[in-house]
Amino acid sequence: MKELGNARVRILTLDDARAGQRVDNFLLRELKGVPRSRVYRLVRSGEVRVNSRRVDVTYRLQPGDRVRIPPVRTADVAPRRSRARPAEFPLVYEDDALLVIDKPAGVAVHGGSGVSAGVIEQLRAARPDARFLELVHRLDRDTSGLLMIAKKRSALLALHRALRADAVEKRYLVLVKGRWTRASRSVRLPLRKFLTSAGERRVGVDPAGRESRTRFELVESLGEYSLLAASIETGRTHQIRVQLAELGFPIVGDDKYGDFDLNKSLAKQGARRMFLHAERLTFEHPRTGVRLALVAPLPAELRGFLDRIRGNAGHAEAI
Repeated sequence: MKELGNARVRILTLDDARAGQRVDNFLLRELKGVPRSRVYRLVRSGEVRVNSRRVDVTYRLQPGDRVRIPPVRTADVAPRRSRARPAEFPLVYEDDALLVIDKPAGVAVHGGSGVSAGVIEQLRAARPDARFLELVHRLDRDTSGLLMIAKKRSALLALHRALRADAVEKRYLVLVKGRWTRASRSVRLPLRKFLTSAGERRVGVDPAGRESRTRFELVESLGEYSLLAASIETGRTHQIRVQLAELGFPIVGDDKYGDFDLNKSLAKQGARRMFLHAERLTFEHPRTGVRLALVAPLPAELRGFLDRIRGNAGHAEAI
């Protein structure tokens, strides 16, 4: 890493060791203590530039990239009120290069946007001797299931390459409202992020958006509901949720794109979370090359709700 410039503006040139990181994660390391929301504003306002150009916060840095970091005064940085509480999560796989957990619903993968700390901060607090812990990919806060964390930078870079090459198979289980009639269906839709009038981030179908690809398979028909398996080929924000809503099959419990009246009714029956679960990951181990197939069973609350739906569907057919 080469650093140029004066004390006010820093220009950093990326070496191979730090290439492959998203620009937001890179900045959070360089601007320790600066809130994630502030870092995002710096990028979106164009104050942070890569090779003299604006970039999105999801841009992955390449060897030789020159990153302009503007001055951020200490007075501008809000003090942290509390440190992340140490926490471990249900373990699915671990070795010296990789950690895979079964993330509970309701837990963010990282801090920011009103969340003081997420999975990665809590894991770092629980493992103070760990020299390296970084998210390989992300899950929505309300999505449960398999989440990969790299314990070595070499593993992180290798897994990022595999994700970009579509060499990681990610399968989700999802319950939707509606009668899904096809055994299998591939969906391609352009998705674009936007802000609502209230300033909340959302994703919608837009011809100018980035292509999203998902293959849906019918697992079980349950009367007015359908249990689907979703295999994603791209990793767009809220991809499965937006695609299914656009097709007229909102996810049960989805508070952003779902059927809100249905959600209120089902909450009274105990369904108080979104029915979206990252069930399976299949990929080559970044160090050994051995192919891994990891599975996280449906959480108890989702299994219980499915059993109730099955009972209702069976009763309706009997009548």
